[in-house]
Amino acid sequence: MSVILHIETSTDLCSVAVSQDSAIIFQTDNLPKEGDEPQKEKGTNHASILGTMVDEALSFTDNHAIPFDAVAVSAGPGSYTGLRIGVSMAKGVAYGRNLKLIELPTLEVQCVPVLLVHDDLPEDALLCPMLDARRMEVYTALYTRALKTVLPIQPMVIDEHAFEQQLNEHPIYFFGNGAEKCKAVIQHPNAHFFDGVPLLAKYMSPLAEKKFLREEFEDVAYFEPNYLKEFQATVAKNPLKG
Repeated sequence: MSVILHIETSTDLCSVAVSQDSAIIFQTDNLPKEGDEPQKEKGTNHASILGTMVDEALSFTDNHAIPFDAVAVSAGPGSYTGLRIGVSMAKGVAYGRNLKLIELPTLEVQCVPVLLVHDDLPEDALLCPMLDARRMEVYTALYTRALKTVLPIQPMVIDEHAFEQQLNEHPIYFFGNGAEKCKAVIQHPNAHFFDGVPLLAKYMSPLAEKKFLREEFEDVAYFEPNYLKEFQATVAKNPLKG
């Protein structure tokens, strides 16, 4: 029996879930609700809400006398700030409670809800999760329906020739918060787009369970997120120099 705490903070969404033998027994997130104000820039409010979400998850399991076995964290790519906050929290909980640490590639996690909902995809279909970066750039990868890597995780500037070779051979399904801006650019007849595929902690469960059973754990002290690109800080202009 495995009980795993899941933490997902790689986009503007922030979510926490608890699974017991892959079944979700607790979940919470900051998905916008009707009447909510527009969310701030990626990751800017994660520091203030993630701690509360994790405390709620820990209180739930403690009140039900359910001991944790591991912490799983969505480890990137994605928002630099969001990843740093999520991984720091996961490492803190893992260290404080002497739990195993499991890392999950964010783009693989993004594929899970698509596979759960769309079980009628063609056998040769490829999945293309996309996380928004800057301008026409995305973090992306290509996977088979069995989540075998066809194209490794990478930053990519999207133009009309993006994925041209693969699209000539396979239907490709694009989704994620970076896919919307690609619709008008990728016009190949084999290109299909899924809207409304949220990246949430509850979808980490099947991938985390597999890693737990295979005992694929990370070093709590030294693990770092996959930022994919170096963080670029913006230096404020000195008003005295005009």
